[in-house]
Amino acid sequence: MTVQAIADASAAAPFDPLALCRAVDEHALPLLRHSLCTVNRLDAPTLRLTRLYSSNVEAYPPGGSKDKRGTDWGRQVLAERQLFVGEGTAAIRQSFDDHAAIERLGLQSVINVPIVFEQRCLGTLNLLMAAPVVQREQIELARLLGVLLLPIFLKVSP
Repeated sequence: MTVQAIADASAAAPFDPLALCRAVDEHALPLLRHSLCTVNRLDAPTLRLTRLYSSNVEAYPPGGSKDKRGTDWGRQVLAERQLFVGEGTAAIRQSFDDHAAIERLGLQSVINVPIVFEQRCLGTLNLLMAAPVVQREQIELARLLGVLLLPIFLKVSP
């Protein structure tokens, strides 16, 4: 996938959020070497995330949801709108209720990018890798990818 494919997906009429997610996911794959990409929409009053896109629909189907109330991860990513990087299985276990499913997929690190517009977190981009350590370049690319996904949230957010 090329940068042009991402631009085309953003400009398409009618807009197809899944096409943009796929374009971003496929463009990033050779650079990030992620094994799982998901995009979630946030219901801010309840801190519930609902999955809009998944690169592995068997393990993480679209429509699945997670309650992040009362979690350190929810405070950091959703309330404070700060990126989360988890490195190693201990970090995965500490931060995610579904850590067993993540571990079964052989994933050992994660970058969670809050998608923010006008100081409001609208959702997250989640990239999980088999490598236990995340490189600075991967984090910077993930941040940029989050910005590229903003049209999805402006289209589907109330």
